[in-house]
Amino acid sequence: MTTEAFGVYLHWPFCAAKCPYCDFNSHVRNRAIDQKSYALGFDREMASLRQRTGPRQVNSIFLGGGTPSLMEPATVKTILASIHRYWSVAENAEITMEANPSSVEAHRFYGYREAGINRLSLGVQALNDNALRVLGRLHNVDQAYQAIELARQIFPRLSFDLIYARPSQTLKDWGTELNQAIDLAADHLSLYQLTIEEGTAFDHLYKVGKLTVPEPELAADLYQLTQEITASRGLPAYEISNHAKPGAQSRHNLIYWRYGEYIGIGPGAHGRFLEKDKAGLRTVTINHKKPEIWLAQVLDKGNGIFEEETLTLKQQAEEMLLMGLRLTEGLDIIAFESFAGQNISQETIKKLQEDCLLQTLGNGRIAATEQGRILLNYIITKLASSIR
Repeated sequence: MTTEAFGVYLHWPFCAAKCPYCDFNSHVRNRAIDQKSYALGFDREMASLRQRTGPRQVNSIFLGGGTPSLMEPATVKTILASIHRYWSVAENAEITMEANPSSVEAHRFYGYREAGINRLSLGVQALNDNALRVLGRLHNVDQAYQAIELARQIFPRLSFDLIYARPSQTLKDWGTELNQAIDLAADHLSLYQLTIEEGTAFDHLYKVGKLTVPEPELAADLYQLTQEITASRGLPAYEISNHAKPGAQSRHNLIYWRYGEYIGIGPGAHGRFLEKDKAGLRTVTINHKKPEIWLAQVLDKGNGIFEEETLTLKQQAEEMLLMGLRLTEGLDIIAFESFAGQNISQETIKKLQEDCLLQTLGNGRIAATEQGRILLNYIITKLASSIR
Protein backbone atom coordinates (compact mmCIF):
# COMPACT_ATOMS: atom_id res chain seq x y z
CA MET A 1 0.00 0.00 0.00
CA THR A 2 1.30 3.46 -0.93
CA THR A 3 1.43 5.66 2.18
CA GLU A 4 2.26 9.06 0.67
CA ALA A 5 -0.30 11.81 1.31
CA PHE A 6 -3.58 10.91 -0.36
CA GLY A 7 -6.82 12.89 -0.12
CA VAL A 8 -10.49 12.39 -0.81
CA TYR A 9 -12.48 15.41 -1.96
CA LEU A 10 -16.27 15.08 -1.98
CA HIS A 11 -18.46 17.77 -3.54
CA TRP A 12 -21.97 18.52 -2.26
CA PRO A 13 -23.29 20.81 -5.01
CA PHE A 14 -26.41 22.28 -3.45
CA CYS A 15 -26.88 25.73 -1.90
CA ALA A 16 -29.80 27.61 -0.38
CA ALA A 17 -28.93 30.56 -2.66
CA LYS A 18 -26.30 31.39 -5.26
CA CYS A 19 -23.85 34.05 -4.09
CA PRO A 20 -23.24 36.72 -6.76
CA TYR A 21 -19.44 36.34 -6.67
CA CYS A 22 -19.39 32.54 -6.79
CA ASP A 23 -18.29 30.51 -9.80
CA PHE A 24 -18.07 27.20 -7.95
CA ASN A 25 -20.24 24.30 -9.04
CA SER A 26 -23.29 25.12 -6.91
CA HIS A 27 -26.97 24.68 -7.62
CA VAL A 28 -30.17 25.88 -5.98
CA ARG A 29 -33.15 23.51 -5.98
CA ASN A 30 -36.66 24.46 -4.89
CA ARG A 31 -37.41 20.97 -3.72
CA ALA A 32 -36.00 18.66 -1.09
CA ILE A 33 -32.83 16.86 -2.11
CA ASP A 34 -32.95 13.06 -1.98
CA GLN A 35 -29.88 12.74 0.22
CA LYS A 36 -30.02 8.93 0.34
CA SER A 37 -29.78 8.74 -3.45
CA TYR A 38 -26.76 11.04 -3.52
CA ALA A 39 -25.08 9.14 -0.69
CA LEU A 40 -25.59 5.96 -2.75
CA GLY A 41 -24.11 7.75 -5.76
CA PHE A 42 -21.06 8.81 -3.77
CA ASP A 43 -20.60 5.20 -2.61
CA ARG A 44 -20.85 3.86 -6.17
CA GLU A 45 -18.29 6.35 -7.45
CA MET A 46 -15.91 5.48 -4.62
CA ALA A 47 -16.18 1.79 -5.51
CA SER A 48 -15.33 2.58 -9.13
CA LEU A 49 -12.31 4.72 -8.22
CA ARG A 50 -11.07 2.19 -5.67
CA GLN A 51 -10.56 -0.21 -8.56
CA ARG A 52 -8.26 2.35 -10.17
CA THR A 53 -6.28 3.59 -7.16
CA GLY A 54 -5.79 0.26 -5.46
CA PRO A 55 -5.34 0.20 -1.67
CA ARG A 56 -4.31 3.59 -0.33
CA GLN A 57 -4.14 5.28 3.06
CA VAL A 58 -6.30 8.39 3.21
CA ASN A 59 -4.70 11.24 5.13
CA SER A 60 -7.32 13.89 4.49
CA ILE A 61 -11.02 14.05 3.64
CA PHE A 62 -12.67 17.30 2.57
CA LEU A 63 -16.41 17.80 2.14
CA GLY A 64 -16.79 20.94 0.02
CA GLY A 65 -19.43 22.61 -2.04
CA GLY A 66 -21.89 24.06 -2.54
CA THR A 67 -23.00 23.96 1.05
CA PRO A 68 -22.18 20.62 2.71
CA SER A 69 -23.79 21.80 5.93
CA LEU A 70 -27.17 21.40 4.19
CA MET A 71 -26.60 17.66 4.57
CA GLU A 72 -28.14 15.84 7.47
CA PRO A 73 -25.54 14.51 9.93
CA ALA A 74 -26.72 10.98 9.09
CA THR A 75 -25.79 11.58 5.44
CA VAL A 76 -22.31 12.74 6.45
CA LYS A 77 -21.90 9.66 8.62
CA THR A 78 -22.91 7.41 5.71
CA ILE A 79 -20.45 9.09 3.35
CA LEU A 80 -17.55 8.80 5.79
CA ALA A 81 -18.39 5.14 6.35
CA SER A 82 -18.15 4.57 2.60
CA ILE A 83 -14.67 6.10 2.49
CA HIS A 84 -13.58 3.80 5.32
CA ARG A 85 -15.01 0.83 3.41
CA TYR A 86 -12.92 1.40 0.29
CA TRP A 87 -9.64 2.77 1.68
CA SER A 88 -7.66 2.72 4.88
CA VAL A 89 -8.14 6.01 6.73
CA ALA A 90 -5.23 7.17 8.88
CA GLU A 91 -6.02 7.35 12.59
CA ASN A 92 -5.09 11.03 12.69
CA ALA A 93 -6.68 11.93 9.33
CA GLU A 94 -7.94 15.48 8.92
CA ILE A 95 -11.67 15.39 8.11
CA THR A 96 -12.95 18.81 7.10
CA MET A 97 -16.40 20.03 6.21
CA GLU A 98 -17.40 23.44 4.88
CA ALA A 99 -20.37 25.06 6.61
CA ASN A 100 -22.36 28.26 6.48
CA PRO A 101 -22.89 30.11 9.77
CA SER A 102 -26.64 30.44 9.61
CA SER A 103 -28.55 29.54 12.76
CA VAL A 104 -30.48 26.89 10.80
CA GLU A 105 -27.26 24.94 10.18
CA ALA A 106 -25.30 25.64 13.36
CA HIS A 107 -27.49 23.34 15.48
CA ARG A 108 -26.26 20.43 13.35
CA PHE A 109 -22.64 20.90 14.44
CA TYR A 110 -22.91 18.36 17.24
CA GLY A 111 -24.21 15.79 14.76
CA TYR A 112 -21.36 16.45 12.33
CA ARG A 113 -18.80 16.02 15.08
CA GLU A 114 -20.38 12.73 16.12
CA ALA A 115 -20.27 11.60 12.47
CA GLY A 116 -16.51 12.09 12.42
CA ILE A 117 -15.84 15.67 11.28
CA ASN A 118 -12.82 17.02 13.17
CA ARG A 119 -12.23 20.29 11.32
CA LEU A 120 -14.84 22.87 10.30
CA SER A 121 -14.36 25.54 7.64
CA LEU A 122 -16.91 28.34 8.05
CA GLY A 123 -17.89 30.58 5.14
CA VAL A 124 -18.14 33.79 7.16
CA GLN A 125 -16.89 36.06 4.30
CA ALA A 126 -17.34 39.37 6.19
CA LEU A 127 -17.76 40.77 9.68
CA ASN A 128 -19.91 43.64 8.44
CA ASP A 129 -23.66 43.35 7.87
CA ASN A 130 -23.73 45.67 4.89
CA ALA A 131 -20.89 43.76 3.23
CA LEU A 132 -22.69 40.48 3.88
CA ARG A 133 -25.76 41.83 2.09
CA VAL A 134 -23.65 42.96 -0.87
CA LEU A 135 -22.04 39.53 -1.02
CA GLY A 136 -25.46 37.88 -1.02
CA ARG A 137 -24.89 35.94 2.19
CA LEU A 138 -27.87 34.59 4.13
CA HIS A 139 -26.42 35.18 7.60
CA ASN A 140 -25.61 38.31 9.58
CA VAL A 141 -22.65 39.15 11.79
CA ASP A 142 -24.36 38.02 15.01
CA GLN A 143 -25.04 34.60 13.49
CA ALA A 144 -21.42 34.41 12.37
CA TYR A 145 -20.21 35.12 15.91
CA GLN A 146 -22.55 32.49 17.31
CA ALA A 147 -21.47 29.88 14.78
CA ILE A 148 -17.77 30.56 15.42
CA GLU A 149 -18.24 30.29 19.18
CA LEU A 150 -20.21 27.05 18.87
CA ALA A 151 -17.72 25.55 16.42
CA ARG A 152 -14.81 26.33 18.74
CA GLN A 153 -16.57 24.42 21.51
CA ILE A 154 -17.31 21.36 19.37
CA PHE A 155 -14.55 20.84 16.79
CA PRO A 156 -10.86 20.28 17.53
CA ARG A 157 -9.93 22.55 14.62
CA LEU A 158 -11.65 25.52 12.99
CA SER A 159 -11.02 27.79 10.05
CA PHE A 160 -13.13 30.50 8.53
CA ASP A 161 -13.06 32.51 5.31
CA LEU A 162 -13.16 36.24 4.72
CA ILE A 163 -13.31 38.14 1.43
CA TYR A 164 -11.54 41.49 1.18
CA ALA A 165 -10.92 44.11 -1.53
CA ARG A 166 -14.68 44.51 -1.52
CA PRO A 167 -16.51 47.48 -3.06
CA SER A 168 -15.74 50.70 -1.14
CA GLN A 169 -13.49 48.94 1.37
CA THR A 170 -10.65 51.05 2.78
CA LEU A 171 -7.36 50.02 4.32
CA LYS A 172 -8.55 51.22 7.73
CA ASP A 173 -11.82 49.28 7.48
CA TRP A 174 -10.07 46.08 6.47
CA GLY A 175 -7.42 46.42 9.16
CA THR A 176 -10.10 46.73 11.84
CA GLU A 177 -12.11 43.82 10.46
CA LEU A 178 -9.07 41.57 10.10
CA ASN A 179 -8.00 42.18 13.68
CA GLN A 180 -11.52 41.33 14.83
CA ALA A 181 -11.33 38.11 12.84
CA ILE A 182 -8.00 37.14 14.38
CA ASP A 183 -9.48 37.74 17.84
CA LEU A 184 -12.18 35.18 16.94
CA ALA A 185 -10.00 32.73 15.05
CA ALA A 186 -8.78 29.44 16.44
CA ASP A 187 -5.67 28.64 14.41
CA HIS A 188 -6.46 29.15 10.71
CA LEU A 189 -7.90 31.83 8.42
CA SER A 190 -8.49 31.85 4.66
CA LEU A 191 -8.41 35.41 3.31
CA TYR A 192 -9.36 35.87 -0.33
CA GLN A 193 -9.28 38.98 -2.47
CA LEU A 194 -12.59 39.49 -4.26
CA THR A 195 -12.20 38.60 -7.92
CA ILE A 196 -14.79 39.11 -10.65
CA GLU A 197 -15.34 35.69 -12.16
CA GLU A 198 -16.71 35.29 -15.68
CA GLY A 199 -20.40 34.45 -15.80
CA THR A 200 -21.25 35.41 -12.22
CA ALA A 201 -23.82 38.01 -11.18
CA PHE A 202 -20.97 40.26 -10.07
CA ASP A 203 -19.44 39.92 -13.53
CA HIS A 204 -22.65 41.28 -15.10
CA LEU A 205 -22.87 44.16 -12.62
CA TYR A 206 -19.19 45.01 -13.16
CA LYS A 207 -19.54 45.07 -16.93
CA VAL A 208 -22.53 47.45 -16.82
CA GLY A 209 -20.82 49.76 -14.34
CA LYS A 210 -22.95 48.93 -11.31
CA LEU A 211 -20.15 47.37 -9.28
CA THR A 212 -16.75 48.85 -8.56
CA VAL A 213 -13.78 47.13 -6.98
CA PRO A 214 -10.55 48.62 -5.62
CA GLU A 215 -7.97 49.81 -8.13
CA PRO A 216 -4.94 47.49 -8.50
CA GLU A 217 -2.76 49.73 -6.33
CA LEU A 218 -5.25 49.64 -3.46
CA ALA A 219 -5.77 45.91 -3.90
CA ALA A 220 -2.01 45.43 -3.59
CA ASP A 221 -1.95 47.59 -0.46
CA LEU A 222 -4.80 45.55 1.03
CA TYR A 223 -2.85 42.35 0.34
CA GLN A 224 0.27 43.80 1.95
CA LEU A 225 -1.67 44.94 5.00
CA THR A 226 -3.13 41.45 5.29
CA GLN A 227 0.35 39.92 5.38
CA GLU A 228 1.61 42.40 7.96
CA ILE A 229 -1.31 42.04 10.37
CA THR A 230 -1.56 38.26 10.22
CA ALA A 231 2.19 37.84 10.70
CA SER A 232 2.24 40.21 13.66
CA ARG A 233 -0.71 38.37 15.23
CA GLY A 234 0.78 34.88 14.92
CA LEU A 235 -1.06 33.64 11.83
CA PRO A 236 1.49 34.13 9.04
CA ALA A 237 0.74 33.14 5.47
CA TYR A 238 1.77 29.64 4.48
CA GLU A 239 0.07 30.04 1.08
CA ILE A 240 -1.03 33.12 -0.83
CA SER A 241 -4.50 33.23 0.75
CA ASN A 242 -4.13 30.98 3.79
CA HIS A 243 -2.80 31.79 7.23
CA ALA A 244 -2.22 29.57 10.23
CA LYS A 245 -0.42 29.15 13.49
CA PRO A 246 2.62 26.85 13.15
CA GLY A 247 1.43 23.27 12.69
CA ALA A 248 -2.18 24.25 11.99
CA GLN A 249 -2.04 24.39 8.19
CA SER A 250 -4.82 22.70 6.26
CA ARG A 251 -3.44 19.26 5.50
CA HIS A 252 -5.89 18.76 2.67
CA ASN A 253 -4.87 21.92 0.89
CA LEU A 254 -1.22 21.04 1.40
CA ILE A 255 -1.89 17.87 -0.58
CA TYR A 256 -2.89 20.06 -3.52
CA TRP A 257 -0.05 22.55 -3.18
CA ARG A 258 2.64 19.93 -2.59
CA TYR A 259 1.32 18.11 -5.64
CA GLY A 260 0.04 15.07 -3.80
CA GLU A 261 -2.72 12.79 -5.00
CA TYR A 262 -6.44 13.03 -4.45
CA ILE A 263 -9.64 11.67 -5.86
CA GLY A 264 -12.74 13.74 -6.56
CA ILE A 265 -16.18 12.40 -5.73
CA GLY A 266 -19.46 14.10 -6.65
CA PRO A 267 -20.82 16.53 -9.26
CA GLY A 268 -18.09 18.71 -10.76
CA ALA A 269 -15.33 17.22 -8.59
CA HIS A 270 -11.79 16.89 -9.97
CA GLY A 271 -9.22 14.24 -9.12
CA ARG A 272 -5.49 13.75 -9.77
CA PHE A 273 -4.05 10.39 -8.84
CA LEU A 274 -1.68 7.63 -9.86
CA GLU A 275 -3.45 4.62 -11.25
CA LYS A 276 -2.12 1.30 -10.06
CA ASP A 277 -1.22 0.20 -13.61
CA LYS A 278 -0.01 3.43 -15.29
CA ALA A 279 3.66 3.57 -14.28
CA GLY A 280 3.82 6.92 -12.48
CA LEU A 281 1.62 8.97 -14.80
CA ARG A 282 -1.24 10.84 -13.19
CA THR A 283 -4.83 10.56 -14.27
CA VAL A 284 -7.02 13.66 -14.19
CA THR A 285 -10.76 13.10 -13.76
CA ILE A 286 -13.44 15.78 -14.13
CA ASN A 287 -17.02 14.94 -13.24
CA HIS A 288 -20.26 16.17 -14.76
CA LYS A 289 -21.27 19.43 -13.10
CA LYS A 290 -25.03 19.04 -13.18
CA PRO A 291 -26.06 16.95 -10.16
CA GLU A 292 -28.87 15.07 -11.84
CA ILE A 293 -26.72 14.06 -14.83
CA TRP A 294 -23.88 13.03 -12.52
CA LEU A 295 -26.18 10.89 -10.37
CA ALA A 296 -27.86 9.18 -13.32
CA GLN A 297 -24.49 8.30 -14.86
CA VAL A 298 -23.06 7.03 -11.57
CA LEU A 299 -26.04 4.77 -10.95
CA ASP A 300 -25.82 3.51 -14.54
CA LYS A 301 -22.07 2.96 -15.00
CA GLY A 302 -20.39 3.50 -11.63
CA ASN A 303 -18.88 6.97 -12.10
CA GLY A 304 -19.90 10.49 -13.11
CA ILE A 305 -16.75 11.29 -15.08
CA PHE A 306 -17.26 13.76 -17.91
CA GLU A 307 -13.64 14.06 -19.01
CA GLU A 308 -10.32 12.44 -18.16
CA GLU A 309 -6.75 12.41 -19.38
CA THR A 310 -3.36 11.02 -18.52
CA LEU A 311 -0.84 13.80 -17.89
CA THR A 312 2.57 13.72 -19.49
CA LEU A 313 5.65 14.26 -17.33
CA LYS A 314 5.94 17.78 -18.73
CA GLN A 315 2.34 18.58 -17.80
CA GLN A 316 2.88 17.18 -14.31
CA ALA A 317 6.04 19.25 -13.90
CA GLU A 318 4.24 22.44 -14.89
CA GLU A 319 1.41 21.71 -12.45
CA MET A 320 3.86 20.96 -9.66
CA LEU A 321 5.57 24.28 -10.33
CA LEU A 322 2.26 26.14 -10.35
CA MET A 323 1.14 24.68 -7.05
CA GLY A 324 4.44 24.68 -5.19
CA LEU A 325 5.19 28.36 -5.70
CA ARG A 326 1.94 29.30 -3.99
CA LEU A 327 3.47 28.12 -0.72
CA THR A 328 5.66 30.18 1.59
CA GLU A 329 7.90 27.11 1.96
CA GLY A 330 8.41 27.25 -1.80
CA LEU A 331 9.41 24.50 -4.21
CA ASP A 332 12.13 21.90 -3.64
CA ILE A 333 14.22 22.28 -6.80
CA ILE A 334 16.02 18.93 -6.51
CA ALA A 335 12.78 17.04 -5.88
CA PHE A 336 11.10 18.90 -8.73
CA GLU A 337 13.86 18.17 -11.24
CA SER A 338 14.01 14.53 -10.16
CA PHE A 339 10.25 14.25 -10.57
CA ALA A 340 10.15 16.06 -13.91
CA GLY A 341 13.33 14.62 -15.38
CA GLN A 342 14.07 18.16 -16.56
CA ASN A 343 15.89 21.21 -15.22
CA ILE A 344 14.76 24.79 -14.63
CA SER A 345 17.08 27.35 -16.18
CA GLN A 346 19.41 28.76 -13.53
CA GLU A 347 19.67 31.90 -15.65
CA THR A 348 15.92 32.43 -15.39
CA ILE A 349 16.00 31.89 -11.63
CA LYS A 350 18.85 34.39 -11.33
CA LYS A 351 16.99 37.00 -13.42
CA LEU A 352 13.86 36.67 -11.27
CA GLN A 353 16.04 37.04 -8.17
CA GLU A 354 17.57 40.20 -9.58
CA ASP A 355 14.05 41.53 -10.15
CA CYS A 356 13.28 40.80 -6.45
CA LEU A 357 10.49 38.40 -7.45
CA LEU A 358 12.10 35.11 -6.44
CA GLN A 359 14.34 34.03 -3.58
CA THR A 360 16.38 30.92 -2.88
CA LEU A 361 15.99 29.43 0.55
CA GLY A 362 18.70 27.69 2.51
CA ASN A 363 17.15 24.23 2.09
CA GLY A 364 17.42 24.02 -1.69
CA ARG A 365 14.04 25.62 -2.34
CA ILE A 366 12.92 28.59 -4.37
CA ALA A 367 10.03 30.76 -3.24
CA ALA A 368 8.29 33.91 -4.40
CA THR A 369 9.15 37.06 -2.49
CA GLU A 370 6.36 39.18 -1.02
CA GLN A 371 6.51 41.33 -4.13
CA GLY A 372 6.63 38.21 -6.29
CA ARG A 373 3.44 36.75 -4.86
CA ILE A 374 1.50 39.59 -6.41
CA LEU A 375 3.04 38.66 -9.79
CA LEU A 376 2.97 34.88 -9.33
CA ASN A 377 1.47 34.07 -12.73
CA TYR A 378 4.29 35.99 -14.41
CA ILE A 379 6.93 34.09 -12.39
CA ILE A 380 5.40 30.70 -13.15
CA THR A 381 5.18 31.49 -16.87
CA LYS A 382 8.85 32.46 -16.94
CA LEU A 383 10.00 29.38 -15.03
CA ALA A 384 7.77 26.95 -16.96
CA SER A 385 9.07 28.25 -20.30
CA SER A 386 12.65 27.71 -19.10
CA ILE A 387 12.26 24.01 -18.26
CA ARG A 388 14.60 21.90 -20.39
